Amino acid sequence: MPESMDDSKMTATPLTRVLGILGIVAGVLMAVLGLFISPPDVVQGEAVRMLYLHVPSIWIAYGSFVLTSISSLLFLVRSRRREDGGRHYDRIAGSAAEVGVVFTGLTLITGMLWGKVTWGTYWQWDARLTTTVLLFVTYLGYLALRRLPADPIVRGRRAAVMALISFINVPIVHYSVDWWRTLHQKASLSVGRRPEITGEMYWTLLYSALTVTIVGAWLIVHRYRVIRLEEIRDEENLKMLISSRRHERPTGSAADGEVS
Repeated sequence: MPESMDDSKMTATPLTRVLGILGIVAGVLMAVLGLFISPPDVVQGEAVRMLYLHVPSIWIAYGSFVLTSISSLLFLVRSRRREDGGRHYDRIAGSAAEVGVVFTGLTLITGMLWGKVTWGTYWQWDARLTTTVLLFVTYLGYLALRRLPADPIVRGRRAAVMALISFINVPIVHYSVDWWRTLHQKASLSVGRRPEITGEMYWTLLYSALTVTIVGAWLIVHRYRVIRLEEIRDEENLKMLISSRRHERPTGSAADGEVS
């Protein structure tokens, strides 16, 4: 049976509802741990509490852009081999990119608030901050490209290429604090390196990362389904338009009949 707007008017399922409730409960506990349980930092004081949202946000942004790039690459391959063009991967790429942009924006906002407390200013043209802004802007451009009117497969291929090009900036953002002298501190947690924080702050940060991951996954699933519903709506509108054109009476036919 073909899909239609009547087949699924909502993006939620029992599983996603459970995931959403889990995200809310985990978020409340994350707020309690970050604001009240975790102690202030020796150097940064109470400002360290912003890291429990700031750091997980950029992690989820990275992960979302990784998913966008992998899905875009798979779309480029499958679009030449499958009848449906592998549009499933294009939807994943788009939904992941939207969530990645949201969390990149959240990273910038929390970073500016943290900078005001620690640096005395909201903004510095620091290597980390500058490359993060470029990351935000390039993926906004990617999302804008996805909205341009064109054949879905052609548009998807163009967007996929841009997604792969935009991803080049992700490792640059991440390693900018190691490659250049910046005001931004080193990564609080990094693979192969001893954590910069310990104790309750360490575990609170890990828990915050898990919580934000749950929220990010929930958002990606819903955005995927919204994109699919939009495609179904456009397909049905196109069918209705074609059908109405076929049943239209040609202009002037009655007059021609009278003259003849």
